Amino acid sequence: MKIGELARRSGLTTHTIRYYERIGLLAYADRDSSGQRRYGADILVWIEFLHRLKETGMPIREMMDYAALRAKGSQSGPARRRMLEQHREIVRARISQLSANLVVLDQKIAGYASAEQGTLDDDEN
Repeated sequence: MKIGELARRSGLTTHTIRYYERIGLLAYADRDSSGQRRYGADILVWIEFLHRLKETGMPIREMMDYAALRAKGSQSGPARRRMLEQHREIVRARISQLSANLVVLDQKIAGYASAEQGTLDDDEN
């Protein structure tokens, strides 16, 4: 597929795809006889994984390190696993932090709702 189709199917812009190639997150695409980039459908799986890493807060530098390990093939599997395990712990800590913050928000909302209900009850009497 050409870069425009990849952009459409992946949700990335063509600029982002070129940038990801330049920094090593995506392998440089093969070129057709007219010099246009050509991508296989398998790149969509990799882009989806990169998107998930990004959404979980992995810094682009670490994503680049992971991509460099991936390019080395199966012998880098243990190192990639360790990277993902470390990142998983960061994600878990962030989830725990967000859960604690959610409890505080829920308590605050309940307090406002209770105060509003008290005001309504006073108006009705």
